[in-house]
Amino acid sequence: MTQQSGATVNAGAHGPAPYDLVIRRAHVFDGHRALAGLYDIAVDGGKIASVSADPLRGTREVDAAGGWVMPGLIDTHVHLYDVRAVSGPDSMRAFEDNELPRKLGLFLDHGVTTIKSVGDPTGGILETRSKIAAGVLGGPRLLATGCGITGRDGHPATTVFGDNPWARERFTAEVDGVRQIRDLVHHLADRGVDAIKLLSEGACAHSGGPTYLWRNPAFPDGVELVRLPVALLRAGIEAGHERGLRVTVHTTQQAAAREAIEAGADGLEHGVTIEPLTDHSLIDLMLEHGITYTPTLWIDDAHPDARGNLRKVAAAGVHIALGSDTFSGRGLFGANTLEEAELMVAARMTPAQVLAAGTSGASRQCVRPDLGTVAPGKRADLLVLNADPTADIGNIRDLGMVILNGEVAVDKRRPSL
Repeated sequence: MTQQSGATVNAGAHGPAPYDLVIRRAHVFDGHRALAGLYDIAVDGGKIASVSADPLRGTREVDAAGGWVMPGLIDTHVHLYDVRAVSGPDSMRAFEDNELPRKLGLFLDHGVTTIKSVGDPTGGILETRSKIAAGVLGGPRLLATGCGITGRDGHPATTVFGDNPWARERFTAEVDGVRQIRDLVHHLADRGVDAIKLLSEGACAHSGGPTYLWRNPAFPDGVELVRLPVALLRAGIEAGHERGLRVTVHTTQQAAAREAIEAGADGLEHGVTIEPLTDHSLIDLMLEHGITYTPTLWIDDAHPDARGNLRKVAAAGVHIALGSDTFSGRGLFGANTLEEAELMVAARMTPAQVLAAGTSGASRQCVRPDLGTVAPGKRADLLVLNADPTADIGNIRDLGMVILNGEVAVDKRRPSL
């Protein structure tokens, strides 16, 4: 950490050895709730060492001046690689060299310190994760499922990648048998993925399941698909759990959501979006199984029932995680995550509920208890805000500083501060 980071140097104070960094006099949203009063937050070795109402000393100090400190935001549902631009080895290399570093930087610029990729090409995304972890590439902490697993000719293989066979083979994995999906999940686990993502929309036409007309603004006439057969869904989830991996399932319908939960899923990506959630026993099932519901309103708000469905599950006490479904070609990485938070408030969640969904709730979804909370022993991924985000969710845009793993990654404060 350098003087140029905006932190002041404490060179001559006496007393106990100072911490690496101290953020002084801040209100705190700790990932669950706002704490009463002002605090000093101390960081040592990339972790939070103390959250103290009493003054602390740091080798370097940041005066929050009564502003707010909260955990860095976690976006649990992103797609980093450009599904339109990547269509062969040369275009993929060009994207990684010329576009990816800027996109990663945008997340940090907007206060997003952890992202979870849920359907990028396995080899590319795991290599990107390694480069970030090694410090070769700048960006937020990256978690990854590798490719999304769908049925033969399912979504997104025949929808998003219908005219891009090279990307189809890498962004998705199509399965049509129990042994095949089990082997694939174990293969991904062997490669070190952080979680598994299955897509219920899509399977071989002879599966015997009910057809579903997949609709999206890019496909106004719809694409007819068949849901992933329950036997394959269950086998994929069981294989993931055998390897200690959390398995979430892309759903949009009540029936598909029920199938996923009854098959053992840990979470629903999107949840119920294309129809009103009228089955109250489904909400009870979510609560009984400890399901995490990721509403992705940034992409699904066009569906008239998406907000109301989120309102119902949140009011019932279902675990909620923030996930934007950000992908290349629309909006701006990082900014989309903030818009997701604002849409969740528009769906009548409180700002504090949404902040929790983007911090401690998201860390639960990612099985990363070291993230998402301002407390001793947690990773020092922190935001310094100029205004109270629990009063107005829009104040997450009033960002002064981003601290990643104990180091100042972004400093937007005025020099006088």
